[in-house]
Amino acid sequence: MSKTTDIPALAVKVQTGDRRALARAITLVESGRADHRDQALALLSALGHTKEALRIGLSGTPGVGKSTFIESFGLMLTAMGKRVAVLAVDPSSARSGGSILGDKTRMEQLARDPNAFIRPSPSQTQLGGVARHTREAVAVCEAAGFDVVLIETVGVGQSETVVAQMADLFVLLLAPAGGDELQGVKRGIMEMADLILVNKADGDLKAQATRTCADYAGALRLLRKRAQDPEGFPKALTISALEVEGLQTAWEEMATLASWRQNAGARAQTRQEQARYWFAEDVRHGLLQLLQDDPAHVARLQQAETAVAAGLKTPTLAAAEVLDPIRRRLQ
Repeated sequence: MSKTTDIPALAVKVQTGDRRALARAITLVESGRADHRDQALALLSALGHTKEALRIGLSGTPGVGKSTFIESFGLMLTAMGKRVAVLAVDPSSARSGGSILGDKTRMEQLARDPNAFIRPSPSQTQLGGVARHTREAVAVCEAAGFDVVLIETVGVGQSETVVAQMADLFVLLLAPAGGDELQGVKRGIMEMADLILVNKADGDLKAQATRTCADYAGALRLLRKRAQDPEGFPKALTISALEVEGLQTAWEEMATLASWRQNAGARAQTRQEQARYWFAEDVRHGLLQLLQDDPAHVARLQQAETAVAAGLKTPTLAAAEVLDPIRRRLQ
């Protein structure tokens, strides 16, 4: 991305649906370079908030068939005349920081659909199953006129619930299982899910998928009902992404819940709470960046790390000594 990027021109191209401009814009907002961050803020300001897409967060256990589901589901939506953007976050290597970013090869048909856009992004060091600037990429896709934005997380886990802070609906995709496997899906992510879809309900696994769905439906009934939702939600359904069975019903349930929340004012309230959450996150991240840019602080940090590694100080004591000068400066 050039330092001389014409931000107003880029914004106009994004708003007119130019796919190359959209890709460039997302690259810009995902960049961590200081000069790019300034341009990204200018771009987001120029794009404004002219359109709101339905944001669907999607998480699932490894091997559950998230890519197959997204492709089948996305193709169904585009056939209905909807424009669909997929922001797929791939796990990054803790050593190199790189990732495979293979979503376009796993979703060949959807990638070729003119009404769909797939953007793989590395998670880098960000926890929560999403990339550092995923929510800004969502805003860019909304400005480009997409009706539905699917946000695919790295994989199921307690930290995956962060995606619920940028989505209108949170869908949990699970495979036919039971017993210990059911216990492996933690309560935190179960409480955040609006819809649980048990995939692979086909062939020899169909009966097991039906039993698994019943198990999850029972587990959902044990959780406290959320006041902002209509009767019957959250709920569990069986689907087959491979045979495209149950996807229409799943979409109807998502649309019903999204419409109910919008009419009740719950969606607007949720987005306000999400905005507050990300404001706090940006302030926290900005403060850490300021400290990392301070040579004196970096020197103290390195000395403390050396002392901890050598066993001369405990991590708690060393951290307190590093933070004390900052605390005194703020008082």
